[in-house]
Amino acid sequence: SENRTGCVLSSSSEFPEGFFTPQERKDGGIVIYFIIILYMFLAVSIVCDDYFLPSLEIISECLGLSQDVAGATFMAAGSSAPELVTAFLGVFVTKGDIGVSTILGSAIYNLLGISAACGLFSSVVSRLSCWPLFRDCLAYTISVAVVLAMISDNRIYWYETASLLLIYGCYILVLCFDIKINQYLMKKFSPCCTCFTKAMEENAEQQPLVGWREESGPLIRQRSRTDSGIFQDELDYSQLSTSLHGLDEISEDHPSVFTMPESDRKRVLWVLSLPIITLLYLTIPDCRRQFWRNWFMVTFLISAAWISAITYVLVWMVTIAGETLGIPESVMGLTLLAAGTSVPDTVASVLVARKG
Repeated sequence: SENRTGCVLSSSSEFPEGFFTPQERKDGGIVIYFIIILYMFLAVSIVCDDYFLPSLEIISECLGLSQDVAGATFMAAGSSAPELVTAFLGVFVTKGDIGVSTILGSAIYNLLGISAACGLFSSVVSRLSCWPLFRDCLAYTISVAVVLAMISDNRIYWYETASLLLIYGCYILVLCFDIKINQYLMKKFSPCCTCFTKAMEENAEQQPLVGWREESGPLIRQRSRTDSGIFQDELDYSQLSTSLHGLDEISEDHPSVFTMPESDRKRVLWVLSLPIITLLYLTIPDCRRQFWRNWFMVTFLISAAWISAITYVLVWMVTIAGETLGIPESVMGLTLLAAGTSVPDTVASVLVARKG
């Protein structure tokens, strides 16, 4: 940005003045900034997984959405909330490249980093379903191609952004008719591809995505943005996803956030995160517990405010750290911010892959 005299101002000038001078940061104070950055990554992960995503799951359940539609709308928005806030801050506060670079960097990291981590740490051979893999890869390719075409001239017009919403709407529409489209394609291509035939037989045994169980309500399965239906072991994944990102069985109350983990490594992380756990517990109703379940909209609003505040501090620290080290905002967004905001999805995906 520029001031009235025409001088170019740094992005850090849009934030409050830091607690170290530039020279103090170069002399070692930059370490404090990186510690704060790591702690903000931990904080945004906790507020998303423990409060924001569960509230969105209840909203999806109340609306009677299918698992694919819920995952591509509310769940995707929930797990991508840090990137969304970062993009807004990059456009309207720092007026730099950190917003766009974080979005593109997260996409690259999710495709390459998470896939590589799943392959490296998986202890079993994972079976993949052809149709969800093809569907999501095609949608991903189209969306990235459109974004690259939009930013190629360094200008973005309103009708270009509207086209992105149109593509997203088409993807949601495909998910609404996913079963019928899947069956049609399987019949057309099964003679030349045996995996399609096998997938068709398995899909025939599955229950519809939209509907109601007489005993337990809507057929909603809790999921994060890493759950695209690619893994075929639905039962194991559903149980794992519930424990990672969502609600326990309605008949059972969720354990307290102050329950100490059993493993020593998790205990250390739990102790380090105890201040933010306590702060969130005192300010946000936990809608995973029976007593606060009907307060899910309050949980949604307050957790969204916390995500915005934490992400503001995160972008602030990253901007100053990059300026101190002479690293451009775009590089910091493509690397540090992109990987940091995707840590929860990485952990969830690796655990899913290890279970097969």
